[in-house]
Amino acid sequence: MKILKAVFSRLTFMIIMVILELSIIMLVFYRFKEHATWITEVLRILSVTVVLYIVKNSRHLSADMIWILLILLAPVPGTAIYLLLGANKLSSPTFHNIVRKTGETAVHYKQDEEVMQELSRSAPDLKGQFNFISRASGYPFYRNAEFDYYDLGDTGFPVMLEEMRKAEKFIFLEYFIIKEGVVWNSMLEILEQKAAQGLDVRVLYDDLGSFFTLPASYAYKLEEKGIKAVPFNRINPIIGAIANHRDHRKILVIDGKTAFSGGINLADEYINRIVKFGHWKDNVIRVKGEAVWSFTLMFLCHWNALRPTDASYDAFRAQVPEVDAASCDGYIAPYGETPLDSEITAQNIYMNMLDQSNDYCYIYTPYLIIDTEMINALILTAKRGVDVRIVTPGIPDKWLIWQITRSYYKPLIRGGVKIFEYTPGFVHSKVFLSDDRAAVVGTINLDYRSLYLHFENGTYIYGSEKIKDIRADFEKTFTVSRQIDEDDCARYMITEFLMSALRVLAPLL
Repeated sequence: MKILKAVFSRLTFMIIMVILELSIIMLVFYRFKEHATWITEVLRILSVTVVLYIVKNSRHLSADMIWILLILLAPVPGTAIYLLLGANKLSSPTFHNIVRKTGETAVHYKQDEEVMQELSRSAPDLKGQFNFISRASGYPFYRNAEFDYYDLGDTGFPVMLEEMRKAEKFIFLEYFIIKEGVVWNSMLEILEQKAAQGLDVRVLYDDLGSFFTLPASYAYKLEEKGIKAVPFNRINPIIGAIANHRDHRKILVIDGKTAFSGGINLADEYINRIVKFGHWKDNVIRVKGEAVWSFTLMFLCHWNALRPTDASYDAFRAQVPEVDAASCDGYIAPYGETPLDSEITAQNIYMNMLDQSNDYCYIYTPYLIIDTEMINALILTAKRGVDVRIVTPGIPDKWLIWQITRSYYKPLIRGGVKIFEYTPGFVHSKVFLSDDRAAVVGTINLDYRSLYLHFENGTYIYGSEKIKDIRADFEKTFTVSRQIDEDDCARYMITEFLMSALRVLAPLL
């Protein structure tokens, strides 16, 4: 039975179809090559044109270097692969709808100018960051009514369940991975109850992220329970650029009054109910008040792009008490990242934080696969006398990715950046913390996929006393982590060569 199930699985079908598609492409290519050499020459000219186009329009040349090398080494097939995997994403109806819906949703993000004035007076040296997030990226700052940082999924998840049980109007979930087990089954039980009570319950999950954890028909199963469900960017056997861009966001919105985000997906390893790679170090952030509106809009934008449902968003904006300047504890700006615009929002926010740090900048990231721009920014920050520390896993979830991550250690350490590996296990948190006054908690890794290819979200926090909770989390983590030195980075020459080659391929990993 297991053999038959494997043979007729969705994965087997996808592999067969991809092999068939590649075989047809190669067959057509060699057929034309034998009978019309001039076609090959035309394609060679096209390959040069494509390389020049990439160089001219690239916003992150390090990430595009793989395409340039591939096309230069194998002009004709390289160009064909680029046109399939790396070319215009907007040929996809799904992504076209997201771009259109993003434009329509933008009018709902409205910045309170009094808040911006308060921010500018409070921290003139951070005014550029505030303006970038609010003006250039379009995500408003709100006075902080309440946020809480949970340093483990183990402690944050029970709070998520508690808030879900209080829901009276709607529950929206948008997650990269959903896997049946204690975490998801606990949430599903509540979702079923709330749907039966007449609440608007919606689940959006990434089809590739949940490819091995959910059956292809899972959305229909949820619909039978009264839960509206959509798989994001459903995988199909036709090779194309759109398969490379996934919804890596983690958003839970309850009644428009409470939102959760952070690193955890909806699977048991994220709260250490099962052990896969030692102790799983992750986090959850809970936001209450006006700032929840931005989380709600991010969810509704994606949902309505994939499944048009709402003629208006007004019904989902909760009436929450307004916080005045005298009683506010800092400011919050939830924001999104998309590969479908020309702005590298997530990386720019990180880069600004590095540039504006004076005393320290602490970073959690499970993967460290970065371009020269980020490498130079980290090193320059350290050379200014800032204590720059990066915490990475001590036990990897993906051995090859971990080796590539470690290949970046030596130049960073030589530049003054301190690297710590979390000895008890795997770090999945994605956090930037600067000078006890600014932090980002979200889904955005320091790697090519999060920074350039995926849909992501983050929460920028400024001026709150609770930022000290994030500092305390880092300080505790340092005590159980091992600081890496240059001797730990020694490799055999052949290993260095292999890692250099794999770093070129990093944007595809």
